[in-house]
Amino acid sequence: MAKRLTRHNGRAGKSGVYKSTHNDRTFDTEHADHIDSERIQQNIYWDCFRGATYPAQQDGEVSFADVEWAFYLNRYSDYLDGQHERNAKRRHSERDRSVDDLLADKRFCPEETIYQIGTMEDSVSPDALLEIVGEFMMELERRFGEHVHVIDWALHLDEATPHIHERHVFDYVNRYGEVEPKQEKALEALGFELPDPEKKPGRTNNRKMVFDAVCRVILFDICKRHGLAVEEEPDPGNRGRSYLMKNDYIIQKQKKVIEEQAAAIEEKSQELESVSLRLEDAEALIDEVTEIAYDKAVELVTDAVRAETQLQDEKIVSDYKDWCLAPEQRFSPTEKGLIGKVLGKAQELIRKAAQKVLARVQAVLRKPEVRTAATRQIKEKARESVLAKLEQGRAEIARQDAERKAAQSVKRGMER
Repeated sequence: MAKRLTRHNGRAGKSGVYKSTHNDRTFDTEHADHIDSERIQQNIYWDCFRGATYPAQQDGEVSFADVEWAFYLNRYSDYLDGQHERNAKRRHSERDRSVDDLLADKRFCPEETIYQIGTMEDSVSPDALLEIVGEFMMELERRFGEHVHVIDWALHLDEATPHIHERHVFDYVNRYGEVEPKQEKALEALGFELPDPEKKPGRTNNRKMVFDAVCRVILFDICKRHGLAVEEEPDPGNRGRSYLMKNDYIIQKQKKVIEEQAAAIEEKSQELESVSLRLEDAEALIDEVTEIAYDKAVELVTDAVRAETQLQDEKIVSDYKDWCLAPEQRFSPTEKGLIGKVLGKAQELIRKAAQKVLARVQAVLRKPEVRTAATRQIKEKARESVLAKLEQGRAEIARQDAERKAAQSVKRGMER
């Protein structure tokens, strides 16, 4: 069965020009779930200064980005210096460019090409891919090496499908005798014509279209020489791929399973959003409830103080009064009247004194510094309780999601 040959080009995407950090893995791969970190050591890297290397041979100090910067500095310094002089004469030094400016501009930065033969389910071996693409790059150098320069490439074996990322630059000698990075001028110097010479150059009529068509023919011929059958008819669904962003393309090719889980991902996103909103609401609720809870606590504390002090003291006086006025006591009516009056006055004094004490207790508890410290403790306790509940909810969502994925995996295994 014929395999699909992919040669995808690009310079920039939604986040700006493509960086070489993805290619030589000089970024944090811990959260890149489409990359198998245990297989990174199987990758093969190449650059125009050091030749082929393996990840284990990388010294960690020289990256593809460093190589590209050095290549641009070495090859285009005369052009940059000449441009600075011309701009100074015209009093437009603000137009000056540096090596960094060239690398950050999609008109002058390296173009990146991704090579892949087959799909995630049916791909050629890494050795076959490397041999075919290696022969293609040698043919590219033989035919167009005067104006097209391969700077670096990487064979990735740590993703679902073996593929190669290759970065190159086009340049030509301008009218000042300087080597300048410029794609269309370089292809014109190589003899490429416009697809429609009668029309003006543009997005749908440029020499790069012809160059890419020639490259594709060369690749097909090399595949045939290796006895490999490839699809020569363009894939109907491939028309828009040339406009895909680099990262979108990688995800599309290596993680098709995302399409099967689109509904589940959306559902999970909504659940996460719901949890976040609940958390925000909980924080506001905690603040509101804390204030109410503290005021209520002050009332309860004072009530408790009254219950434990005033009422107990009043009961002692009342019991003593009842004992004194009991018939069996040998007090005269005059004495009993005096005792009842004195002890009744004592009960009234106890109540008034208790009210003053309780008012002072409430005043202290409602002082800003006391209130702030106390409410902070209440909030922390309340927050711990709320977050524990939310964490239980998240854990339940994760458990259900894991069960769903396991069920899908079993289903796919049965379908095979």
